[in-house]
Amino acid sequence: MALAYFLVAVVSLVAATAVAVLLGRRRWQRASLVRRETMQAACLPLPRKFYDPGEIEVLPTPVKRYFETALQAGQAMVATVRFSQQGQFRLNEKKNIWQPFHASQFVTMQPPGFDWDARIRMAPGVDVWVHDSYLLGAGSLRAAVLGLVTVADVRDTAASARGELMRYLAEAAWYPTALLPSQGVRWDSIDDSSARATLSDGTTTVSLDFRFGTDGLIATVWAASRPRTATESAAWLCRISSYELRAGMRVPVLGEVEWELPGGPAPYFKGHVVDIEYEFVSR
Repeated sequence: MALAYFLVAVVSLVAATAVAVLLGRRRWQRASLVRRETMQAACLPLPRKFYDPGEIEVLPTPVKRYFETALQAGQAMVATVRFSQQGQFRLNEKKNIWQPFHASQFVTMQPPGFDWDARIRMAPGVDVWVHDSYLLGAGSLRAAVLGLVTVADVRDTAASARGELMRYLAEAAWYPTALLPSQGVRWDSIDDSSARATLSDGTTTVSLDFRFGTDGLIATVWAASRPRTATESAAWLCRISSYELRAGMRVPVLGEVEWELPGGPAPYFKGHVVDIEYEFVSR
C-alpha cells in the first residue's frame, strides 16, 4: 500500500512538472511574439530605399572599401532581419565549460532594435531560456531555467540600453546597410585599417571601433567599455568571419565574443548563423 501511494505521488509530481513546463513555454513564446509584434509595429520608413555609392565617397578609406566589398550599387535597404543561430555559450567565466545553444533573432532598423530568444543547454532536458533585447530605446536581459525559474532579470536602465545598443551596432555586419551614413551612423577615421562608428537612438549614444581585414570586410568590433552589470563595465571584443553572399550582400557566418578583463580574456560566445531572412524596403 505504501508503495502504491509513493508511485501515485511520483506520477502526480511528474505530471505537475510537465504541466508547469508546458505553461512556462507558452508564456515565454507569447512574450516573445508580443515583443516582436511591438517591434514590427514600431517600424518607421527608412530615409533611403536603395544604397547609393555616392554617399560613401567622403568616408574613411577602410570604411569606403568595406561598403564597396559588402554591397552592390542599388542594393535595397534592409528593413528587418530574422535569423537563427547555433553554437556554444560559456556561462561561468571561472570554468572552461561550454554549453550548446540555439537561438532565433529578429532585428529592426528604424528604430534600431532586436530580440534574441535562446535556449542554452545546462543538462539533459534542462535549458536556460534567455531573452536579450533592445526595444524602443530600452535594453533588457532575462534568463530563466526552463522559462520558469528566473536567474537574471535586468531591464530599463541606462546601462542596459547602452549595452544592448552596442550589441545592435556590433551585429550590423549581418545587416550592413544599417551601417551607412544615411541610416544614422557616423564614421571617424582611426588608421588605415580601422574606424570608429557612432550611433544615437534617443538619449543613448554608443561608439565602437571596427577593424577591417585585408579583404576589406569587418574582422573585429571592439568597445573600450561596455556595461556588464548596472555598475560594472569592461572592454568587449567581437570577432566575425567566414563571409558569404546573402541576398546580394556579403555577411559573416561565424562570430565569437569575449570580455577583456584585467585577468585576461573571458570568451563567452561562439556561434554561427544557420539561416537568415531579410525584408527589404519596398520599392
